[in-house]
Amino acid sequence: MEQRISGHTGLLGLIGSPVGHSGSPAMYNYSFQKLGLDYAYVAFDIKIEEVKDAIAAMKTFKMRGMNVTMPCKTEALKYMDELSPAARIIGAVNTIVNDNGKLTGHITDGEGFVNNLKDHGIDIKGKKITVAGGGGAATAIQVQCALDGAREISIFNIKDAFFERTLHTAEKIRKEVPGIVVNVYDIADTEKMTEEIKSSDIFANATIVGMKPMENESVVKDVKAFYPGLVVADAVYNPEETKLLKEAKEAGCTCIGGKGMLLWQGVAAFKLFTGKDMPVKKVKELYYS
Repeated sequence: MEQRISGHTGLLGLIGSPVGHSGSPAMYNYSFQKLGLDYAYVAFDIKIEEVKDAIAAMKTFKMRGMNVTMPCKTEALKYMDELSPAARIIGAVNTIVNDNGKLTGHITDGEGFVNNLKDHGIDIKGKKITVAGGGGAATAIQVQCALDGAREISIFNIKDAFFERTLHTAEKIRKEVPGIVVNVYDIADTEKMTEEIKSSDIFANATIVGMKPMENESVVKDVKAFYPGLVVADAVYNPEETKLLKEAKEAGCTCIGGKGMLLWQGVAAFKLFTGKDMPVKKVKELYYS
């Protein structure tokens, strides 16, 4: 690393908290080196109240861009000059591109999900997808699937104080993509969830159910929802094979884990920063195998 840094090296980074566990610096710096790009990528532990200063520093240091992770995605949006369609609908950014002081906010989480499906030979266009969850990752998935041509989206979320936000997201999707069908249901309605999954091409879990320490739980309570040919994708990547995926596989479903979504959202951000394609095959071997 030291041998390739010069007085011309451009800086990129990650902000959020905590960031010490992030694999992004290794993935990006390897890719820069592999492609001969004069950039360096570092992680900064930034709390919500420090976001404004961090973005001001980004401009001062003429950084090419930043990735944004939790809990800073919504706060960072406030300081953007422009937003991508997905970022505007979702109300959060995870990628900031700095073009000579003009900041454009993007959200690549949904692209990560859709491109992970494509990497497994599955196209969202014209499909019905059922999504469990109404948080940041779930919303990004819902919005990107709509923008990429899904015909129908059924959303299941906990009927709590935030349920209204899920209804609002559904309404925004309908306005942005005329003709799409978007349904919102209570996740506690197991019978309805089973019915919707059975009539779907794809089911996605974008809740934390299945993630450690909930690895013995599944968001799908009735395994009769699964059928051979259904695509079941989990945004959870630790453990790599969740209870949901194990049960879906036993029922003959096509199963896709969450690590690929993580990789492909980074691939999308890399392209925004550099205009180049990340060496995905090698990055997969080194960091995602």
